[in-house]
Amino acid sequence: MASFPTCSPAELTPLLGLAANATAAADYICNRFTATSDSFTNTNYAIDNTYLLFSAYLVFAMQLGFAMLCAGSVRAKNTMNIMLTNVLDAAAGGLSYYIFGFAFAFGGSSNGFIGKHNFGLKSIPSAVYDYSFFLYQWAFAIAAAGITSGSIAERTQFVAYLIYSSFLTGFVYPLVSHWVWSSDGWASATRKPESGGLLFESGAIDFAGSGVVHMVGGIAGLWGALIEGPRIGRFDRSGRSVALRGHSGSLVVLGTFLLWFGWYGFNPGSFLQIAKSYDTSNVFYGQWSAVGRTAVTTTLAGCTAGLTTLFSKRLLVGHWNVTDVCNGLLGGLAAITSGCAVVEPWAAIVCGFIAAWVLIGFNKLAEKFKYDDPLEAAQLHGGCGAWGLLFTGLFAKKQYVYEIYGTAGPAGRPYGLFMGGGGKLFGAQIVQILVIIGWVSATMGPLFYIMMKLKLLRVSREDEMAGMDMTRHGGFAYVYHDDEASSHPPAGFAMRRIEPSGSSPTPVSESRNNGESTNNVV
Repeated sequence: MASFPTCSPAELTPLLGLAANATAAADYICNRFTATSDSFTNTNYAIDNTYLLFSAYLVFAMQLGFAMLCAGSVRAKNTMNIMLTNVLDAAAGGLSYYIFGFAFAFGGSSNGFIGKHNFGLKSIPSAVYDYSFFLYQWAFAIAAAGITSGSIAERTQFVAYLIYSSFLTGFVYPLVSHWVWSSDGWASATRKPESGGLLFESGAIDFAGSGVVHMVGGIAGLWGALIEGPRIGRFDRSGRSVALRGHSGSLVVLGTFLLWFGWYGFNPGSFLQIAKSYDTSNVFYGQWSAVGRTAVTTTLAGCTAGLTTLFSKRLLVGHWNVTDVCNGLLGGLAAITSGCAVVEPWAAIVCGFIAAWVLIGFNKLAEKFKYDDPLEAAQLHGGCGAWGLLFTGLFAKKQYVYEIYGTAGPAGRPYGLFMGGGGKLFGAQIVQILVIIGWVSATMGPLFYIMMKLKLLRVSREDEMAGMDMTRHGGFAYVYHDDEASSHPPAGFAMRRIEPSGSSPTPVSESRNNGESTNNVV
């Protein structure tokens, strides 16, 4: 909303005439006017904080989507394991982000590399941040950790999840978010003038985290899966790919819809406030309109990517596969996350179409190089996230960039290359991609390697073959029949007859000695 006008008794008194009580009347009027103005200001804060809290709840609900997607994408014998790791990502990430992560990311004023204030939320709330902002950013941090857990599913020790999740949410991810989203960050498009100039006079535009969240989680997962190696049986002795299909398409679809729903907090919520005017002649147009447009671009990119994957895979493999469609749709959502607020709806369709082919291409490369990622997380979030950053550098619209990020000086701010804005923004986006790959590789790669050498990363061959639900978590999630399980019971296995109540069951061997039939068994 537009700023409320001020009232000055000194300016108002002459307008009230020469009455003896003119000064007192002016003071009274201005006091009431100020009280009304403060009430409107408080209402604005309440609206914006409520909007941000609601967005945080939506993003946090994505953890349930991750859990369902992961559970459906793994074999049934590892269901409890992958569900527990998703809970761990949220719990361990919450503490590490509270103690260290938020301060490293947004603890200003600081340098361009790392924040250095507000550890343990000290001095929060302030004029800059409230508790709602912390909650929202925590939900983003644990989303990055959840992405990584999918890449290393079905073969990773539980302690490894605890170590990498705390390190990723407490240090690796916060520094990237500081660089791109903090007003002190060296690559930030909102960098304060006193902190230094903008990268290529533009800064990197990653509105909701195609790079900051998705690439960080995807690249971390890439290193984890590379160092661990593929699951047993994923490739045969000749090197050919063997599909180890997830056990529940229903859970995959449920998880996809929950993630899609949460994305409406992820992308539109990244405005952080909604009650803001753009000071145009159209009183009905403001940040609330940009929020709606962002929801539309998010929707169109996901829909286009899902449909493109559907028909592309039909042509490539000859059947309609719901899991492929769900992953394609999520790839489109991951790609549009960077530019969702600064592109036209028609451009989102272009983004989704290409994102689907990016995912298909990276999956082909993964198969060729014998890379095993049960959730396709590195290909989806890393590959499509990188495409999303490039897409923003190509299609960001001048009007939307100026409304959200400002003009950045008399010469204006660069915008999309294909929209006539030159190549500076595109160059900043390339720098962001390269830096994220380098930073995450330099931190998470050695961490996974050290855990592997200390035998803290991968479970034993016996545990992996039997399934971690039974060997590590006390039992299976539910009764199931895996495709790989034998249809014949082991030698010596026999079940007992069901006898009428009140009598004890008779062993099969004993019934045979009595000449009874053993056909009625369960």
